[in-house]
Amino acid sequence: MQPLGFESQRPVKMYTLSTCSHCNATKKFMDKCAVKYEFTDVDLLTSEKRQAVLDEIRKLNPNCTFPTIIIGNKVIIGFKEKEIREALGL
Repeated sequence: MQPLGFESQRPVKMYTLSTCSHCNATKKFMDKCAVKYEFTDVDLLTSEKRQAVLDEIRKLNPNCTFPTIIIGNKVIIGFKEKEIREALGL
């Protein structure tokens, strides 16, 4: 997990894959908007840790698709710029 940007009012956490174009587009969008966020590239985790994270993701997103974005208490599945902007108050 890596924090970037300035302190947002709402905590932002993302579950991503390092090779996913939608995940990378989401990270670039967050960087462009100077939003502080944490992310976990699930595909780069060791098998035990990966399984634990996948179990956590399934609680929020039963289909376990990427990116899974948590902004405050809101879960957004996929790179949906309008929904992300609204959740961030941008």
